[in-house]
Amino acid sequence: MGFIMNDALQHAILLLNYEEVTRLGDWFAARLAEIVARESEAFRADVVVPAPLHPDRQRERGYNQAELIARPLARRLHRKQGAYLLMRTKPRPARLVLTCKEHWDSVRGAYATRKGLRVDKLRVLLLDDVLTTGATLDSCARALKQAGAAAVMGLTVARVVPGWSLAGAQQQETDSSRRNQQGATSIPRG
Repeated sequence: MGFIMNDALQHAILLLNYEEVTRLGDWFAARLAEIVARESEAFRADVVVPAPLHPDRQRERGYNQAELIARPLARRLHRKQGAYLLMRTKPRPARLVLTCKEHWDSVRGAYATRKGLRVDKLRVLLLDDVLTTGATLDSCARALKQAGAAAVMGLTVARVVPGWSLAGAQQQETDSSRRNQQGATSIPRG
């Protein structure tokens, strides 16, 4: 569940993900808290868990955008934030554009709960920024369920609908990475 992707939402997500406009995490959390309040029974949870990045990707980016949303969302919902519960064990492929099948294959078995941590009987609100194929949320949910979670509910800021092209977003990601490597960006940091 989330908002349907449009140009303005795509731009805001890209600012959070690639331009370090981190204050957008709180803004997205406020919108998601409104959804959860309206659908309180469907999103009844003990803990909010962001979809994790692989450690290499997190070092490269400097932060996990899903965690920047999950932290203030957990505060607003008066729930624990459980970024520590889940980890990504396999890096994502180097290619930016993957087919649907390649994306599902790339995340199969890519997530695990951390050894020694208890997930038994927890109701988990699993958070990610964008739902494209559902593969990431599915793989994360499987890992949490295998560890004993009672329920896993997925929540995203946006979902891509058929016909929406992510090609522009992926090109912007590439352009942004080049600008950041060259040290030239005009986006205010937050």
